[in-house]
Amino acid sequence: MTDRAQGAPIRVALLGCGTVGGEIVRLLTDQADDLAARVGAPVELVGVAVRRPHKHPELPAGLVTADAAGLVTRDDVDIVVEVVGGIEPVRTLLLEALKAGKSVVTANKALLAEDGAVLAEAADASGADLYYEAAVAGAIPLLRPLRESLVGDRITRVAGIVNGTTNFILSSMASSGAGYTDALEEATRLGYAEADPSADVDGYDAASKAAILASLAFHTRVTAADVHCEGIRTVSAADIAAAASLDCTIKLLAICERVPSEDGAADAVSARVYPAMIPSAHPLASVDGAFNAVFVEAEAAGQLMFYGQGAGGAPTASAVLGDLVAVGRNLVVGGRGPRESTYASLPVLPMGAVSTRYHVSLEVADRAGVLAAVAREFAQHDVSIAAVRQYGGGRNGGSAGGSAAVRLVVVTHAAPDSALASTVEALEGLDAVRGVESVLRVEDLGRSVSALGVTG
Repeated sequence: MTDRAQGAPIRVALLGCGTVGGEIVRLLTDQADDLAARVGAPVELVGVAVRRPHKHPELPAGLVTADAAGLVTRDDVDIVVEVVGGIEPVRTLLLEALKAGKSVVTANKALLAEDGAVLAEAADASGADLYYEAAVAGAIPLLRPLRESLVGDRITRVAGIVNGTTNFILSSMASSGAGYTDALEEATRLGYAEADPSADVDGYDAASKAAILASLAFHTRVTAADVHCEGIRTVSAADIAAAASLDCTIKLLAICERVPSEDGAADAVSARVYPAMIPSAHPLASVDGAFNAVFVEAEAAGQLMFYGQGAGGAPTASAVLGDLVAVGRNLVVGGRGPRESTYASLPVLPMGAVSTRYHVSLEVADRAGVLAAVAREFAQHDVSIAAVRQYGGGRNGGSAGGSAAVRLVVVTHAAPDSALASTVEALEGLDAVRGVESVLRVEDLGRSVSALGVTG
């Protein structure tokens, strides 16, 4: 970090000028006087790096460049703002900027979840700041409370909806009865889903965000590779209806918890993303459309809820500008923002050791003794059954040797994921089981799950 002349402007280089970058340029122009007052010095945009400068006639020609590598190390740049996304070449560009003493503001959750530690170490080595509020939950102020406001407390869980695309799809399925494919098509048509929706619907976007949340909440380096990840492609209209019949709804959840280690002798971290049933009475159940909501639980503060728009040009730009003001203030007064905190270095609990409840739907032969055989497999794998429901008219009714089929729904008590997986494998080997139609986890998130205490 270099000494600054009093009153000197804060000079900003912007990498990327798409939907979010365009909003950042607009806000820097429209709110120039207010930003200067808040920072304590004028904020000046000195360069914008894009791949095809001729595609951006709205920008002054003197600002636009295709030479991102040259821009991030220029002497007249104080802060590099990155809204390009992806891993490379962004990783190299930001490392070069940090090594040159430039502070960095980024919205790149994938890069932070994979190489956040490398960026943090580079920032520490040069005395620069690294801010990334916009990387998780868009405009919702979530990371700064974890990193600053709650740093004096002991956080026990961070859980919620952090991907607007999947929440829109699941909300649409619940409200209309549509299947996954139709709901995805609607989300794509309305602009909530990308042409290639894999990062969203397969859970990877939420997993990157979960890694960032877990790292901040538990003072432990957690990467995307540490996060158990499942998407929503297999969630069916029948699953949505089954949840509704139990007064529940299905949401793609990111859950980060402080839990006992496998031997119970110390603490560990659990970080996971998957679709789960939650009681309709829980506040997260009413979060519809493309909105995000996250609960943070801490020993002293109790339960806090953060809710709002988790994506989009303007909301994400708002979070970026908030970081830009914070970094600018640090430059003006000669201070530094919070550094990476990894003192706890807790182990990450493998998914097989994580205990949750389960909703298991089976298609079975409609004959005597089948329920007993199914229950025996659950018992042999130490998975306790809480409730059973039976529905007639399986899709293969009347086939397979003249035996009609029925559907069994089994709701379990909490059991390790490995035990449930072994149970499902054993069930699929039973002659009487035509198929395991779906397995969904059930999360109470600290609220009552009495709605699931049904009997057959």
